[in-house]
Amino acid sequence: FLLWVCVCVYVDITVKSYTVESRITARFAHTTVKSSVVNSGPNAQSIGFNVQIPKRAFITNFTMNVNGITFIGSVKEKTVARNLYAQARARGKAAGIVRTNSQDMETFKTEVHVPPGSKVEFELHYQEMMQRKLGTYTHTLHIQPGRLVPQLQVDVYIFEPKGIKFVKTPSTLGEHFAGLTKVTQTKEKAHVVFKPTLQQQRKCDNCTESAVDGAFTVQYDVERETNAGELQVSDGHFVQFFAPSDLTPLSKNIVFVIDVSGSMWGLKMKQTVEAMKTILDDLTMDDYFSVIDFNHNIRCWSEELVPGTSINVREAKKYIQNIKPNGGTNINEALLKAVRILLKALDQGLIDQRSVSMIILVSDGDPTVGEIKLSAIQKNVKREMREEISLFSLGIGFDVDFDFLERIAMENRGLAQRIFANHDASEQLKLFYSRVSSPLLRKITIQFPEDSVSDVTRNHFDKFFSGSELVVAGKVKSVGSNMLQSFTTASAVEADLQELDTLLSQQQHSFAGFASRMWAYITINQLLAERSLAPTAAKKRKITQRIMTLAVEHQFVTPLTAMLVESQDGPERLLADSPKDPKQGCCPGIGTARLTHSFINLTHSHSGCFYPLLCITHMKQNDPHFIVHLPKNNMDVCFNIDSKPGHILNLVSDPGTGIVINGQLVGGKKMKNNKLNTYFGTISIYSEDAGVKVVVRPSSIDLMEGKNNHSFSWAATAKLNLNRVKVAIEKEHKITVTIDDKISAMVLLHRVWKKHPFNVDFLGFYTPNDNQYSSQVHGLIGQFVNEPEVKVFDMHEGTEPEKKQATMEVKGNKLTVTRGWQKDYRNDKKHGSDVYCWFVHNSGKGFIDGHYSNYIVPDLNSFLPSL
Repeated sequence: FLLWVCVCVYVDITVKSYTVESRITARFAHTTVKSSVVNSGPNAQSIGFNVQIPKRAFITNFTMNVNGITFIGSVKEKTVARNLYAQARARGKAAGIVRTNSQDMETFKTEVHVPPGSKVEFELHYQEMMQRKLGTYTHTLHIQPGRLVPQLQVDVYIFEPKGIKFVKTPSTLGEHFAGLTKVTQTKEKAHVVFKPTLQQQRKCDNCTESAVDGAFTVQYDVERETNAGELQVSDGHFVQFFAPSDLTPLSKNIVFVIDVSGSMWGLKMKQTVEAMKTILDDLTMDDYFSVIDFNHNIRCWSEELVPGTSINVREAKKYIQNIKPNGGTNINEALLKAVRILLKALDQGLIDQRSVSMIILVSDGDPTVGEIKLSAIQKNVKREMREEISLFSLGIGFDVDFDFLERIAMENRGLAQRIFANHDASEQLKLFYSRVSSPLLRKITIQFPEDSVSDVTRNHFDKFFSGSELVVAGKVKSVGSNMLQSFTTASAVEADLQELDTLLSQQQHSFAGFASRMWAYITINQLLAERSLAPTAAKKRKITQRIMTLAVEHQFVTPLTAMLVESQDGPERLLADSPKDPKQGCCPGIGTARLTHSFINLTHSHSGCFYPLLCITHMKQNDPHFIVHLPKNNMDVCFNIDSKPGHILNLVSDPGTGIVINGQLVGGKKMKNNKLNTYFGTISIYSEDAGVKVVVRPSSIDLMEGKNNHSFSWAATAKLNLNRVKVAIEKEHKITVTIDDKISAMVLLHRVWKKHPFNVDFLGFYTPNDNQYSSQVHGLIGQFVNEPEVKVFDMHEGTEPEKKQATMEVKGNKLTVTRGWQKDYRNDKKHGSDVYCWFVHNSGKGFIDGHYSNYIVPDLNSFLPSL
């Protein structure tokens, strides 16, 4: 599994120590991460501690010591933790909450703002069952201390009662650390240690930067005496491992279902095609397959399954190579078509009855065409499926609804995996396929004498794949016998009820009771899966209560529990929240918590835009509203443009770089207070020199590159590289266009309630101050690249007490301006953030060059005529 630890390091912060210790006992891992950090600078500043853990890991404890004050965590039901947290805050007692927001919890994150000289110690514990993949258990720690550390050490202790087959330590940290990892191994135990000195951590002999930044990996497997499996008993619980070898793989029937909608355009499609070529080469003459590609339409390379001959594979690869992504996403019809192809082959007896049939879906977005209700698609697929068929779902990127892909896969005897959309996506796809490409057994049951066990986890399995492992756990009843026996596919294995506990008590770095924690871990994960598929609310509530009871009893932070962090003494108060954007910060991830001391003022108001010079946004019930930040004058100036629907306003016009940005107005649904509000309904960004135009509307995004046109919906995230132009689309949120790495612009999508009586969907536009325009740049916004001299004086009470008035002297004009709050919607589209600015009346008259009507142009490609 993957662990990513980093200490967010700022100026003048010293990392005194950084240690990670993992104890793996019979495939169950307990990991402890510790870091000691000192604010060695003259000013107060933030110290962050971030640990990226596997999706299936459960945090079990967290403690933090700040200047001698200790904060200790305890796991409680989420509602109980929140209530106690609120009570603690009311008493002035320090408290914080650590909670997850989905099963995709990936990052634990804390941050404390401390005075100079402060010492902070962090300690995090979490546990997870190791999963065997391709014949290996892989334990990966991503080590990122951020600085040279006097005491840096990683220890991995492995204890496997039946014996360790091998231990490997690949050089994943780089050749810089070759030979520094030490492995000590006996028959049952192994100790892996990585302890570079301060000098060895340096990137070069005289460098002050640390070279420790990457993955530290340990791989191992265990000895297996027979194909009957391995039965371990400890602390009143049992764990049965089943991983037979030397079996002949079963033949397989696969329908590959590939999303080729517009959002797959570019790197995603290239990586998918590359992976599919390798995957198809793996097929044998005994395998049968077909390929379906879908966007708003469904296309089949072959309407029937065909054998995996070299000719068929070559033709299928050629077909995939020629796919051109575009259009919407009709997942429902694509999956149903795949099921029908497999059912036809099964019913006609065209394939071996002992073979394994599967569908492999590759998609990067939510359905946008046909049936788009996820629950309906789930029901449709389940209704058509048979027990002989499994569905495997691969979700590319973060915009896809992975919970849906996971549910539909689990419900149909398969697995789901998220594929990270980067340069390595092809390898991720191929690696997943290799895990399911060699089925060895079907319909496996692991049984125990009924009077000897209870609370047994899932013990019926649809398939067993080469290199994996099946695990069953439960409680042992006291029946007077010293032995427990299990039966798997006509083979039997037994274990002594006391032997392992005696052995564990003699081991320094293993932990007794691992079997009970593994049983609870497996049970909770299976209940979480059942909960997501619960057919009724009553069933879901019953499962929820079982999960919370088990999680609190065993102190696991799950999606339904939280960790309350309280100080033992002291008046300091800790505040905790979940950042709205989990991708922000040192270590991006999901399921984060931020803790900050309230005795330091953490609120840094910024009177201008996030981009220091220029931005434009909207009041949701007003005309296009501009906010211009003037850094030399240290002020923000705002103005509205009171124009008409259909008018096209020039925002930026730069003949020198050949770039023009225009916005077309759209009207509200009807008049309000005798006025029809207007909004930006279209934003066009055109690079004449590059021959690329991006036209953004609330309904779609159109990219024109010469004769090539691409249309995208807002339903998916995509990154595209056109001629000298980069385009990044963030699902239902924003699009960023960057030209020649010199000029960028962001368009923000605003959705309103469909039945809103007045408002319509609209767009916001933002551009940074460091854009490298030519001296010819102009436009409503472009003109302020050259900041004018502005003086504000004679401040006095206005007609409204809360709004001051003053005189502004700018461009030879004296204007009456009003001080007030305006809204910037980039960081919070729903409520917006307040910007305190001087408001220029009469559509910016006197602040902008000429009259606003001078900026109305005939079409979206038009440059602004000279004023």
